[in-house]
Amino acid sequence: MKYISALEAAEKWGVTVRRVQTFCEQGRVKGQKRFGRMWMIPENAEKPSDPRNIRRQAQQAENRN
Repeated sequence: MKYISALEAAEKWGVTVRRVQTFCEQGRVKGQKRFGRMWMIPENAEKPSDPRNIRRQAQQAENRN
């Protein structure tokens, strides 16, 4: 299995490196591994959904009504 760094995953998913690290810390990226201070993510891993966006969308919909 090939792995990519958190930086490469961030570029691929369009998020910050810190957000990728948070996903990994929360166990939301399947197959991630930690080597010292570095997260390695399987190159075919899917970007986890971001619950912050779901809440924001719900609030916006509520404000429209």
